[in-house]
Amino acid sequence: VQLVESGGGLVQAGGSLRLSCAASGRSISTLTMGWFRQAPGKEREVVAAIGRVAGNTYYTDSMRYRFTISRDNTKNTVSLQMNSLKPEDTAVYYCAAGGRLTAGSRVDDYNYWGQGTQVTVSS
Repeated sequence: VQLVESGGGLVQAGGSLRLSCAASGRSISTLTMGWFRQAPGKEREVVAAIGRVAGNTYYTDSMRYRFTISRDNTKNTVSLQMNSLKPEDTAVYYCAAGGRLTAGSRVDDYNYWGQGTQVTVSS
């Protein structure tokens, strides 16, 4: 499975960005998909995840009402809509895929990773 992220960039605080992840090599309908992020000097952390079961999602509490994860199995893509961005959201954002049925929140739940896309939020 190959994953390619896009949509990162520089945005002012309060702004929005939409990240996309295009998968190839396998249908994402057979995969749980997640978005993680890693800021300099910090560990990689989960942002949101979406399982294979319809309506099954996971969000880190601080992002639950600002970010929305979605998947389009017909296009083999997963997206992350990010609203009300804050400077502390600045990080490299990674798309991940794994074989779980339900959304996983741990790095170890995922077997495949993209190269990441930089998101920078200015104050």
